[in-house]
Order: sequence, then structure tokens, then C-alpha cells
Amino acid sequence: MSQILISVDYEVFGRVQGVCFRMYAEEKARKAGVVGWIRNSSQGTVTGQVQGPEDKVNEMKAWLTSVGSPSSRIERANFSNEREIPKLDFTGFITRY
Repeated sequence: MSQILISVDYEVFGRVQGVCFRMYAEEKARKAGVVGWIRNSSQGTVTGQVQGPEDKVNEMKAWLTSVGSPSSRIERANFSNEREIPKLDFTGFITRY
């Protein structure tokens, strides 16, 4: 039985730029087994997309909501456009500039 793959967009608010948030997110994504991307937005937030098996994506969502990098302070994370996908659109998890 194949696992259901889902994709979700996210935006993280708080002190999340200049605190190695993206580097830690890449590391967490690799450990969790999800793919996608992350970038700093001009609004001072961090945005991106996560794809993978539902349980792995949920693990990454929890990290984005309440863990983050050691010196970050997350106020909240918004998730949108969550949907099932037939296949992954990415091969890894990268930082976009």
C-alpha cells in the first residue's frame, strides 16, 4: 500500500530571519524525510512548501510551528493550500533566494 502524499504551503512568523532558521529547517526536513523549499520573505517571515507522506509532513509542520532553530522565536505558523498530490515535485529540501 502506497502512502498518501500531501503538499502544504507555510509561512512562519516571529524572529525567524538571521537566526539560522533555514539551515535548521533543511536539516530537519532531511531527517523527517520531506521535500520542498524555504526562503526568507521581504515581510520578515519565512515561507515555503513541504511535500511528503502525511505523517512526515505533519512532523515538519509541528517543527515549523513550535521548534525552529535554537535562537528563533516563533510566534505562529500559517499553513495553506494543503492537498493530496500524485507525486513529489522536488527531490530534496532546499533554500531558495
